[in-house]
Amino acid sequence: MTAAAISRVDVANYVDKVFLVYIVLIFVYILLNLMFSFGVRPPYSRWSDAILNFLRDVCEPYLRIFRRFIPPVGMIDFTPMIAIIVLYFVRTIVVNAIAG
Repeated sequence: MTAAAISRVDVANYVDKVFLVYIVLIFVYILLNLMFSFGVRPPYSRWSDAILNFLRDVCEPYLRIFRRFIPPVGMIDFTPMIAIIVLYFVRTIVVNAIAG
């Protein structure tokens, strides 16, 4: 039985995918929040509550960091866009640092 060697590039690819999954989770959270605010959610739906609670628990701690400094402009909240842009830049820096 041979063990596969893990290189820095493999670790960098894994970290890159973790960042990508988190960015997608933030997008899904924003879209579901928008849909549910327009009344698309069926009333008393346990699965939609469970999904939204999971996404809220995962995404809100990161988004709250930016909501302290960036107030909403009218009805528009720019916090998720700025948070995703910052996460994208951090992802690029971290992945390039790991890959070498």
